[in-house]
Formats: sequence, structure tokens, C-alpha cells
Amino acid sequence: MLADAGTEYARARNGHTQCEILRTAQVPWTNTAPARHLKSELGSTPFSLVALFVTPNADFAKVVAEAEQCFPDTDVVACTTAGEIGNSGYDDGLIVAIGFPDTGFSTTPVLIEDIQELHAQPVIDRIALERLALQEGNPDMAHGFAFLVVDGLSLSEDTLAATISPALRDMPIFGGSAGDGIDFSETLVALNGKIARNAAVLTLMRSKHRAQVFSLDHLVPTEQQMVVTEADPDRRIVKSINAEPAAREYARIVGKDPEQLDRFTFASHPVVVRIGGSHHVRAIQQVNDAGELVFFSAIDEGMVLTVATPSNMVEHLRRKMEELSQDGAPANIIGCDCILRRIEAEQTQMSRELSDILSTHRVTGFSTYGEQIGPLHVNHTMSGVAFYHADPTQK
Repeated sequence: MLADAGTEYARARNGHTQCEILRTAQVPWTNTAPARHLKSELGSTPFSLVALFVTPNADFAKVVAEAEQCFPDTDVVACTTAGEIGNSGYDDGLIVAIGFPDTGFSTTPVLIEDIQELHAQPVIDRIALERLALQEGNPDMAHGFAFLVVDGLSLSEDTLAATISPALRDMPIFGGSAGDGIDFSETLVALNGKIARNAAVLTLMRSKHRAQVFSLDHLVPTEQQMVVTEADPDRRIVKSINAEPAAREYARIVGKDPEQLDRFTFASHPVVVRIGGSHHVRAIQQVNDAGELVFFSAIDEGMVLTVATPSNMVEHLRRKMEELSQDGAPANIIGCDCILRRIEAEQTQMSRELSDILSTHRVTGFSTYGEQIGPLHVNHTMSGVAFYHADPTQK
């Protein structure tokens, strides 16, 4: 039956088949009027929110300004990407749009600025009040969740996620860190025309449609461990491992030449840390000129890192999509997918198969510099939300 679901849902996604809950559209960055094109493709449906995932090839300011003109009465959230997930799965050079019809969604986006110097209590109070107002104002919308996009070079996602999560109470949160391809130069978010660095946009949502927030990864911890013996936590830099220079010791443990460490090595030999009963990736971004390891997420002295080995990503993703379809296939899925998964897919020549799975299951989203799930900022995962029709005949 699950195999049949793939055939049933194969479609031209810009056609907006009736079985979809969200509206999705995409346009190449070279289009001279991308927002107008996206508006046309999304159709005349009134939206509570439009989300834009913008390739770093595009002029972000121009796209955001044009979107303000095209959607004057709609909240528009935007961020830069490390790649896009569009009609055909993994893609690059696109501007991808998701529209949330106001017949099924009520949304409240909140711009959180200066997150490196976050004043926690005012932010917590504001989010708690907005959450309560959204819930009380939409008694017919039983399902709630929150979507976070955050500056992926702010080095503050960990603190931000841990700060805002309690204010959301039982409202699950997922999201992704804005990217910049593989350049790591400039990452941006925007809300209603205002572009910000060192910032995040948290969108609180209520929906008539059942929504399931999820996080998945295909990594299996090994017995190989190492201890961070010197670090600069503020800059997410590990200077030494096992009292040895960090990059050289990491290379020794994973059996690589320390002079040949690159993003493909980090994607195929990730390290994880145990939090509670689960392991979470602490992904390595790069080696700096001092031979230190720069990480994508929080790191500190004394942390025990375990080398993980990837399982087959295609088989794992197919299985997880099938699990999300056990009680009926999702009408749409939004996915925030780590850039390291895309790099690994390219390295192992799995990109096409993974793209087919993403397209078949209507996954739309972007590649990130990190993912948010609950109070955690993680790496090498896909976090997201799946939407379901209440009436199975609508599928």
C-alpha cells in the first residue's frame, strides 16, 4: 500500500492538486520578477502566511521588497538557504514559496532581534502572550506548532531554542538555521520586509489540519570516543581533543590525513554527544588556519564526543516517510534538512534517489546550517512538520 502511495502522489507540484493542504511554488533566481511569479503560481487563495526560502544567488533584499508589494495583506517570512527542496527534491538556485491558506491556518510571526545578547524574560513573556492569544482566538483550530528560522551564523541558536521552548509549553517547535550555500559568509532572515542579521523569526501556528512535528537522522554511534580538552564555546571552536591538537586528533581517530580534512570528511564521520537518552550530532563546519575545529552547534570543554557512522540514507528516509504515512499519507511536509545530509548524499551518489523520495512525499523546504527541534539546536538531521487531512477520502 505504501508503494502505491508513491505513485498516487507523484505529481507536478506547481499544479496544486486538490489533495494538498499547503500551496507551493518555485522560481529560478534569474527570474526578473520572482515574487510576482510566485504569487501567480500560488494562486488567488488568501494566505495567513507565506514563507520564502531564498537561494544565496538571489538578491535577498530585492526579493523581500518585491514580496511586500505582492503580498501586502499577508505576513511574509523569508530566509537565505544552503540549498532548496523544491518540486524535484534537492535543488539549487531557486526561490521556494509555501503559502498557508487562511481557511486552515492562523499564524503569528515574531521577529526576535539581537539574539547574541538576548534578554530572555521579555522574549519569553511576549511569546507566551502571543501563544495564548492565538490559541484563544482560534478555538476551531485544534492543532498548534511553532516554526523557527534563525541566522545560521549567529552562533546563538542553542541558547535561543532553549530560551523560547518553555514559553511554548505544549506547542512543538521545529525549524532551521538560514544558510549561505557553502560560503558561510552572510545568512539573513526577514519578516514583512524587515531584513535582519543576528535575528530569528518564530512563527506560532494554529491549524485545522492535524500536524505532526518530527526529527530524523540516520546516524549510528560507534565505540570510538574523544574528549574536548580545550575549547572556545562562544565561537564554537574546539582547540584540542584528548590533549592533542583538535584537527589532527580527530583525523587520527577517524583514520584520515589531517591535511585532507574537508566537508565530505565531516559529513561521513560525524560526532555525536549524548543528551539524556539520545545522541545528537555536534557537526564540524571546518578546520581553521590554527588547526582547530569549528562546529555548527554548542561545544564545551569536558564534552565527550562519539564518532557516528551513517546508515543508508535512502533506506532510512524511505522508512521514516513510510512511518509518517502509517495513518494516511501526509498532504504536505515542510522539511529543514541539514547541509551535511546534502553533502553526504552527493558524496555517496544518493542525491537522485533521495530527491525522488522527497518529491514523492511532497516535502518542501530548504537545506540548513542546523536544525531546531524542541529546546535543542542539532545538526545532520531533518526536522519538519507533516500535515494530514481529517477525512482520508481527501487524500
